[in-house]
Amino acid sequence: MNSQLDHIDAILLFLVVPAIVLASLIEAWVLSRRARYDWRASGISFLDLVLRITINLTVPLALSTPVTQWAVKHRLTTLQLDGWQTVLLLFLGQEFCYYWFHRAAHRVRWFWCNHSVHHSPNELNLTAAVRIGLFGKLTGTFIFFAPLVWLGFEPRLVAQTLTLNLLYQFWIHATWIPKLGWMEYVFNTPSAHRVHHASNPQYLDANYGGVLIIFDRLFGTYVAERDDIPIRYGLVKPQRSYNPLRVEFDAWIELGRDMLKAPNLKSALLHVVMPPAWQPMGRSVPTPPSSIDTVRD
Repeated sequence: MNSQLDHIDAILLFLVVPAIVLASLIEAWVLSRRARYDWRASGISFLDLVLRITINLTVPLALSTPVTQWAVKHRLTTLQLDGWQTVLLLFLGQEFCYYWFHRAAHRVRWFWCNHSVHHSPNELNLTAAVRIGLFGKLTGTFIFFAPLVWLGFEPRLVAQTLTLNLLYQFWIHATWIPKLGWMEYVFNTPSAHRVHHASNPQYLDANYGGVLIIFDRLFGTYVAERDDIPIRYGLVKPQRSYNPLRVEFDAWIELGRDMLKAPNLKSALLHVVMPPAWQPMGRSVPTPPSSIDTVRD
């Protein structure tokens, strides 16, 4: 089973990733023929992709590792993909866990610091899809998927299913794909994801689904794209810098500044776990403090 999983990893790394890069470049060339195209922003996205893959391959541990190990030790059973029932369970379980991870990535500042990198491009396109942020292991995002390990799925299989979930989301970053009729009621589509990447107040914090949009509809976070509200992409406080260090670290630096300015230890810790716009004494600022003069699932 391990060799099979390793083979899948090799396919993802050496075949799927180059295909994604090629598709992004083809779209970039076509879009650049029609209007101004931000090639520097695309360069930052590709750099993020290369560095993130390097970190994932070379850093063996993650903040979530103790939780994952506990889940393996205390798992309820051992589940294999030997029938449609377990495949369906893994798929729906992954979607459910991803929804809550993605929602927390917007509503808990600790996770937003890394996820804001994904929202930092001021244009939405396929290259923006590969800009995810370097510190997923540092923030412990796999904690949200540990319940699937506890149920009995192998951690590597859960991680690969998450990768497939993210691969599905690649194409929905295309702005030239229109609404897709009945699919809008069930699946995460380019229209739904355009709303997710919008910084307009009417669209904020919506459409967290991965492949499906049903959990957004179930938990009240679904917002449909409107013809009367043109979408403005990027962070509420736009990222204007093309310095990759600023793109990756601005949100973390701003978090550190807010913690140092906090009136007490409790407020400093609350900055970590509360939404990005939270301030002590219940006062919220109009723009998320997750970046200095910038910010971008």
